[in-house]
Amino acid sequence: MEIVLLIAAMVVVGLVMTYVSKLIWKDELPVDMPTAYIIGVVTAVAVGFLDWFVIPAMGFSDTLKYLGAATEPALSVPLVFWIIKKAKS
Repeated sequence: MEIVLLIAAMVVVGLVMTYVSKLIWKDELPVDMPTAYIIGVVTAVAVGFLDWFVIPAMGFSDTLKYLGAATEPALSVPLVFWIIKKAKS
């Protein structure tokens, strides 16, 4: 059940952070909007899963697992768009 909630939360985070990234770059994202939303959701889900499984495997507490899964996906979506923008230029 936790995995389903994690996926749902990361999909929402990916969609919201893609919209926020669009506002940050004033509609100058490096890809078109449907592709941007797909990239944002995939990035958020991938980073969320990494945090969810890797942080406990490294021996850190569950508190850090929840903190990482809550913050890192939101920060990684604009970072991925920035990397794509730099790669295209």
